[in-house]
Amino acid sequence: MDTFRAFRIHGPDPIEAGFETLPIDALTPGEVVIDVEYSGINYKDALAATGAGKILRRYPLNGGIDLAGKVRSSSNPGIRPGDAVLVTGCGLSETLDGGYSEVARVPADSVIPLPPGLDAFHAMALGTAGFTAALAIHHMERNGQAPARGPVVVTGASGGVGSIAVDMLAGRGYEVIAVTGKADAAPFLKLLGAARVVPRAEFELGRRPLEPARYAGAIDNVGDGAFATAVPLLALQLTREPVLVSAVSAAAFLPYSVPCGPLRTSIRAMS
Repeated sequence: MDTFRAFRIHGPDPIEAGFETLPIDALTPGEVVIDVEYSGINYKDALAATGAGKILRRYPLNGGIDLAGKVRSSSNPGIRPGDAVLVTGCGLSETLDGGYSEVARVPADSVIPLPPGLDAFHAMALGTAGFTAALAIHHMERNGQAPARGPVVVTGASGGVGSIAVDMLAGRGYEVIAVTGKADAAPFLKLLGAARVVPRAEFELGRRPLEPARYAGAIDNVGDGAFATAVPLLALQLTREPVLVSAVSAAAFLPYSVPCGPLRTSIRAMS
């Protein structure tokens, strides 16, 4: 197709977003052109499209921080037309046109072969949130985390990353303590496999240096605001054996996008 439809965001003052018809030449530069089949809907995408968060570093750009589809053309010899691929992060909808488009053009180093057992739909159904949760668990287990060590706390448990982390951990045999600020989310979290659901306001961490160890690990999905101080307090109550406390979406501590090199290495390691 010579032209295609895309959800394009203009700004910054005011932010205006909507569907437009574009030529390929309107896309940001890249060595690989992809016919996009699916893209996820993430919290970050809502921030970008509404202007509620300063996500885009340039305007205009197509929204969507991830995508999956098939390669249409490539100037990189390692990526061939017809390859099933995905892209997540790597500047999509920040400095590069994103996945809310029928066609995307991206740098070759951002393109990842679709892992065996996943099609484009399921890759984006799990999406960036699922990858983030899996990456946290992967690194925790590389640091010695195991179900026999004791319960694992998941904060922000009713959100995208948190709920998938609860599901994945329970499926791997962990006792999961789900912490949420949404009282009506308890049945959903129990269905996912949480052993216990604790309202955020009732989650008591304590403040003494020698608090008794209650938890074997934690995945923090909040990380800023009130929970910025909770992370070190939570660490005081982890078992004394080495284990990773993973603040997987702490805006105060982490950059918006994961660098593409480590991202590709991590996906290969988990495949």
